[in-house]
Amino acid sequence: MIAIIDFGSQYTQLIARRIRELGVYAEIFPYSVSKEEIFRSAKEEIEGLILSGGPASVLSEDSPKVSLEIVKSFNVPILGICYGMQLLSYLNGGKLERSVFREYGYTQLKIISDSVLFKEVPRDIVVWMSHGDSVVKPPENFTVTSITENNIIASIENSSEKIYLVQFHPEVHHTQYGKIILKNFVFGICNATGSWTLEKFMKEEEGIIKNKVGKKKVMMAVSGGVDSTVMAVYLKRILGNQLLPIFVNTGLLRLNEEDEVINNFKSLGIDVKYVNASDEFLLALKGVKDPEEKRKIIGRKFVEVFFKEAKDIEILAQGTLYPDVIETSSVKGPSVTIKTHHNRVPEIRKLEKEGKILEPFKFLFKDEVRALGKILGIPNKIINRHPFPGPGLAVRIIGEITKEKLDILRKADNIFIEELKRDNIYDEIWQAFAVLLSDKAVGVMGDERSYGNVIVLRAVTSADGMTADWARLPYEFLNSVANRIIREIHGVTRVSYDITSKPPATIEWE
Repeated sequence: MIAIIDFGSQYTQLIARRIRELGVYAEIFPYSVSKEEIFRSAKEEIEGLILSGGPASVLSEDSPKVSLEIVKSFNVPILGICYGMQLLSYLNGGKLERSVFREYGYTQLKIISDSVLFKEVPRDIVVWMSHGDSVVKPPENFTVTSITENNIIASIENSSEKIYLVQFHPEVHHTQYGKIILKNFVFGICNATGSWTLEKFMKEEEGIIKNKVGKKKVMMAVSGGVDSTVMAVYLKRILGNQLLPIFVNTGLLRLNEEDEVINNFKSLGIDVKYVNASDEFLLALKGVKDPEEKRKIIGRKFVEVFFKEAKDIEILAQGTLYPDVIETSSVKGPSVTIKTHHNRVPEIRKLEKEGKILEPFKFLFKDEVRALGKILGIPNKIINRHPFPGPGLAVRIIGEITKEKLDILRKADNIFIEELKRDNIYDEIWQAFAVLLSDKAVGVMGDERSYGNVIVLRAVTSADGMTADWARLPYEFLNSVANRIIREIHGVTRVSYDITSKPPATIEWE
């Protein structure tokens, strides 16, 4: 296995994800864990060590650190990524400085020295950067193997000690040849062997689930999205009638979504209890503009409605994925909070402490869940549905939520999705949706000036949702969508298209 030391990067689980894609088991440990604890916890022999990125600065006195002696005492090859590179450079006597020119997102990289790490990688590639500090002088006996277009050191190594350090993130989808670089480390340097598969994961989790649940009833909130649908089918096969799914209509769903969800579950042989709580949610959100407050209100109201229907919960199953977890707080490290997720509210955390939460997918990514769904035989029309946030359209309406705004947004969003499907573009996109802004913009309607609503269209490509790039949709297509929205939705005077990647933006607007 490959052991990963987590310094709080939002991408730490992506490292494990990429290693698992290679068929090698990977396990994550907090930077504060002792060597003895790692060896006690590790399920397999440790063949390599990876130090993750992180939000802190190595130059800060209170930044997370490990001793060089402990790292080297594993006697295995080491890969340091971003913060991991900076920390190991610092510990080995290298010089770091806060960068005048900070690199974020796409960056051109040039390989200037032969390295096993860059075997079968072209000399010029595009990588994904996210750093404020830089190594300006490598430690003694370390060789610079690549630099960026800004003449910043991008990778160094000490091949005799098998220490390889990269400033960029090979684990993210948008780094070219990132998977090959990790493959070179895992197989070419660590000489690891691969045996990890999704099928193996499913079988191992099945035993864990049966042992945890026993004869208890398992309640589950289903949304009809990929995560909860795959989870429901998976648990139904394991637990049968012990699974009791509940679908709550929050009033924040897309156009006709409640009917589509119920029909999809029926086609999969799953009976779902339907609860319409639209009025309750809209009343609770009245006058609220702050996005974090919206999420908290929706989370509390959802728990209130769900618990009322579920009554005494013996076990609560959730289709939580890892991006949900790390964007709230790190599972095993000091990562920074990005936003509060509705399924990590205090009431859920209370059940978690009581041992009543079942989250078998919480270390999986969306593409893995989709692959799992295909193994389970779930139709592509369900598997390929775009992600939809738990708080629904509430985080796609900037400012206060009203029934009128919801109606406008539902129509705009439906037009966008209809056109994507009509032009056979939908399946090429990771996520597409419309956003309704709080501000209004001037327009000319019927030869008169008028102030109307602004709709922003957002479409991104991604492999796992951790990073994303804006989709290069054809101009003719965007023109067609914008014309339909303005013609068919009264009060909309302007349509824009969002061309921001993640990072620096998030995929959702709130």
